[in-house]
Amino acid sequence: MSSTRVIVVANEKGGSGKSTVAMHLAIALIKSGERVATIDLDARQKSLTHFIENRRAWARQIDRDLETPEHFSFGKLHHPSAQDETAGCNALTDAIDALGRRCGVIVIDTPGHDNYLMRRAHALANILITPLNDSFVDLDVLGTVDPKTFEVTGTSHYAQMVQVTRRQRHPDQGSLAWIVLRNRLSTLSSRNHVVVGKGLQELSRWLDFRCVEGLAERMIFRELYPRGLTAVDDIDDITLGTRPTMSHVTARLEMQNLLGCILLGDARSNAAPATYSQAMV
Repeated sequence: MSSTRVIVVANEKGGSGKSTVAMHLAIALIKSGERVATIDLDARQKSLTHFIENRRAWARQIDRDLETPEHFSFGKLHHPSAQDETAGCNALTDAIDALGRRCGVIVIDTPGHDNYLMRRAHALANILITPLNDSFVDLDVLGTVDPKTFEVTGTSHYAQMVQVTRRQRHPDQGSLAWIVLRNRLSTLSSRNHVVVGKGLQELSRWLDFRCVEGLAERMIFRELYPRGLTAVDDIDDITLGTRPTMSHVTARLEMQNLLGCILLGDARSNAAPATYSQAMV
């Protein structure tokens, strides 16, 4: 597993765009020439699993070869005992080891709540990507703010878990690179946007993460999901099932910029950013 990059997309809050980011990242890396596997740890929602199933079904329907990662999904957890938790963590480690023998990158999507598999995934990650909606509700998983001044006053539960995970890493694992994506950004400037941004910049210094502007609030990302398509796919009338619009072009450029920021920050491999840039031209 030492030569395999493990990218974990996680946040202890639902609705932040984790599965969308995970799927787009996986497809973009495949297009760059990487062999990619995905793991879905959200045993209840299974959004990434359904995304991939939709993609395979749509590819058969339109008789097109749509690049798809090798995929593994965990089953539902039933209030496990300590022994079950140990077995589950070992199963995740074994799955990563097995997939790592065939793939250079493994992208893991996590549930929007804390559980032992999510924590284990953090411990095994090389890169952690945390999508975060541009609001104080989502900021609360990283830090606390003063209700009068909106100044950051401390770190919160999810950030504290990540910091503990970093401290407990074995030296052979190297450091955990952490990227926070500001998702659901409004196209109009607002006081909320400025104040949340200021809080994130302060927390980035406290917690050592890189803050990247993510995706705007665009309906197109929801419309692509039933067919398993992504904004980085080569979309034409047949692949899309309808005529592409300017919304598809805008979403593609936005996602290219976002993924470029993520991959260019990956110090573990200089090849991936270059080949990604070439593949997306």
